[in-house]
Amino acid sequence: MSAPEAPRLRLGSMAPNFKATTTKGEIDFHEYIGDGWVILFSHPDDFTPVCTTELGAFAKLEGEFTKRNVKLIGLSANSLQSHEEWIKDIDEVAGSSLSFPIIADADRQISYLYDMLDYQDVTNRDGKGLPLTIRSVFIIDPKKTIRLILTYPASTGRNTQEVLRVVDSLQATDKYKVATPINWVPGDDVVVAASVSNADADKLFPGYRAVKPYLRLTTLPAEKVLPQ
Repeated sequence: MSAPEAPRLRLGSMAPNFKATTTKGEIDFHEYIGDGWVILFSHPDDFTPVCTTELGAFAKLEGEFTKRNVKLIGLSANSLQSHEEWIKDIDEVAGSSLSFPIIADADRQISYLYDMLDYQDVTNRDGKGLPLTIRSVFIIDPKKTIRLILTYPASTGRNTQEVLRVVDSLQATDKYKVATPINWVPGDDVVVAASVSNADADKLFPGYRAVKPYLRLTTLPAEKVLPQ
């Protein structure tokens, strides 16, 4: 009998729950999320050069995520002992003090659950020829809903500032009836949501600018977006 297909996760999917061993002990993922946000990001293997730089960067930026009620959690398809040794290298290289948990997914069960196994890139295999985890990023909100999925090739490091920017965008657009345009950062103008009528826009966003009937811009000060 063939193995069941991995879940097809899309934006809006409920993040599958799981129990796992991590560098901070045993966790139930949904309990770990609690009433906050979570960023789950995977790595193909411990002691890999690009991932070492990434984990160090996330560790150094963890305080900014915490201010936004966001927890970080990593995953790599190796043992707990391997993770603990790798963290020493990460902190040495980055000058960080990594404190968020890293999941030990040596049997790849969680990678499978989140459809993160790489069957396409022939170079992304372990010593036994088994597929390694794809370098994915999931942003999950307090309702346990997947709000963003990013997948990177093994040769390209992730951009932690971009992940933080998306968190700011998601939290701002959840709070206000707006969308964020290209290259938006907190403090830039935002787009009035298409669901808002012109009459309501006059009340909600006095002085908004209608560039086109379908493109209405308004101000949104950074202090209304960023944690104070």
